Amino acid sequence: MPEILVRNADVLVTMDGTRREIAGGDLLMRDGVIVAVGQGLTTSGMIVEARGCVVTPGLVNTHHHLYQTLTRVVPGGQDALLFGWLKTLYPIWARFGPEEMFVSARIGLAELALSGCTLTSDHLYLYPNGARLDDTIAAAQEVGLRFHPTRGAMSIGESAGGLPPDSLVEREAAILEDSIRVVDAFHDPREGAMVRVGLAPCSPFSVSRDLMREAAVLARDKGVMLHTHLAENDEDIAYSLAQFGCRPGQYAEDLGWTGPDVWHAHCVKLDGDEIGLFARSATGVAHCPCSNCRLGSGIAPVRAMRDAGVKVGLGVDGSASNDAGNLVAEARQALLLQRVARGADAMSAREALEIATLGGAKVLGRGDCGSLEPGKRADLAIWDMRGIEAAGAWDPVAALMLCGPTRVRDLFVEGRQVVRDGQMATLDLPRAIEQQNRLARRLAGL
Repeated sequence: MPEILVRNADVLVTMDGTRREIAGGDLLMRDGVIVAVGQGLTTSGMIVEARGCVVTPGLVNTHHHLYQTLTRVVPGGQDALLFGWLKTLYPIWARFGPEEMFVSARIGLAELALSGCTLTSDHLYLYPNGARLDDTIAAAQEVGLRFHPTRGAMSIGESAGGLPPDSLVEREAAILEDSIRVVDAFHDPREGAMVRVGLAPCSPFSVSRDLMREAAVLARDKGVMLHTHLAENDEDIAYSLAQFGCRPGQYAEDLGWTGPDVWHAHCVKLDGDEIGLFARSATGVAHCPCSNCRLGSGIAPVRAMRDAGVKVGLGVDGSASNDAGNLVAEARQALLLQRVARGADAMSAREALEIATLGGAKVLGRGDCGSLEPGKRADLAIWDMRGIEAAGAWDPVAALMLCGPTRVRDLFVEGRQVVRDGQMATLDLPRAIEQQNRLARRLAGL
């Protein structure tokens, strides 16, 4: 891989230990790793001119359901709360297969890349008609993003008191067997890994407590992380109290679902005791502000979590509950919601950017990502600040969060260029969009 020098950035935001910002900054990368940052660097290799740009670490997405890009703004779910929304969409998702999983994941990953994301997790918890986690991994390899797919699952259908239809649930023995298969086939524990697999039973209302316990034991035996939905809205809390006799935090702790190898999505309704539990146990949270607004779930107590020392990253969530997958826009929404809840000084633009980069890397256990410093992986985003969105801006770093742009100029993952001049460099995006729309029309009966 050739040596690449990103040169003359107006500001290079390192997110290192001192949160250094380098005016006129340069970054040198070689063989997928950052070699140097500073000023006046030289190379005999490729030069990328960054004058007029802000350079940041690649953004990190800690929660997604990529398959849902095929079911954006479905009419019956547009104005529904979480449980009603799910009941509207389950029958549509039941008609998916391997092609739908691959094509939808490819679109979702490209959308993330264009918004500055270099590392994303994905929570795939349904496998109809022969679909497998392998389908989304293939899509990530084509797009070129660093990928943390999680082998999700649902095992309690409607007939047993769960929320999903029986046609979408799996036998728990089969779930655990396939979890072992995908971890053994794809998980890479090494520094710089492009694929790491996690285990992710879907939610307290769609799997048994036995499966949660067994998944935790298996994950720790295999050395992989754990992920699920938790405390998303008032319905979620009521279900936990009625079915388990405790709040979600206690449920998680009792089943072995707290610790530095665990991250939970949403956590909108965590109380003070649960926030303290997560802080003490180093449990992570994927904050999904746009989805929480879209479904009317509430405002997650991110300020309280951060103040307590909880690891917090951002998630765009599924594209059927957002209904976009723009991660830099998600950072702006996180900032605005904390200000609505706690006042204009509740979160700064730079803290929002930190959550979107270093914060997400910490949640996913990626000490090799999330900042621009020698020895870290060469995952970076170059944002052209000369457009109309930031015209007149006095502070280009704050402008990225508060003004725009919301589309990256260039994106590098492991030193490989994934976005070039605002366009995907790794795939034929118009053709991928055409395939996506054809499948969406077929699912809609058109």
